Amino acid sequence: MNGWRSIAWNGLWKQNTALIQLLGMCPLLAMSNSVVNGLGLGLATVLVMALSNLTVSALRSLIPYEIRIPVFILIIAALVTIVDLAMNAFLHDLYLVLGIFIPLIVTNCIVLARVEAFAAKNPVLASAVDGAAMALGLTWVLALLGAIRELVGTGALFAGIEMIVPAAHAIQILSPDYPGFLIAILPPGAFIALGLLIAGRNWLDARANRRLRLQREHDRGAAATSVPA
Repeated sequence: MNGWRSIAWNGLWKQNTALIQLLGMCPLLAMSNSVVNGLGLGLATVLVMALSNLTVSALRSLIPYEIRIPVFILIIAALVTIVDLAMNAFLHDLYLVLGIFIPLIVTNCIVLARVEAFAAKNPVLASAVDGAAMALGLTWVLALLGAIRELVGTGALFAGIEMIVPAAHAIQILSPDYPGFLIAILPPGAFIALGLLIAGRNWLDARANRRLRLQREHDRGAAATSVPA
């Protein structure tokens, strides 16, 4: 159980691909202008990463080491094609919005990095969990970035949700008279919002490390005072 928790925690927080490894910046910054766009691309990435890790792990003993990278890319490309065609068939409007960024999952260094670093060396189930956790770590950052930019930029949330749930509508959070803040939904807003998220994560980690250090010092002091003279 601790092993599964460690894999999940690494993907979601400790080794978060967006906030720590800073991988996949192009789709992260381009498609985080709304919650719906971020979630759509993130969930497509979850499917690709979980399935590619699972497939590579299952076939790792059959793949010659010398040609492993081309084989990995072929596997990833085949899975991305399946996801691309499925979204075109069942979520066509969202597919049109995401555009080229769905096929570009093939070239996303996050996918190939996890296949090479983890799936090629670990069992099938652990590899699938690792791929899903890493992609979910990217997904929640995409969704949070989208929420921040959309709320600040337009005062609403979930614009375009009808592309996924036809009966749903965007939610106006701020006043209908809110004039909007255009820079938030433009590329500079993505850099600013991502920088703030990285700073916030670093602050939380620093605070947790400080508490841990103080707790250890307290424990050592208590152990020293309890030793008989």
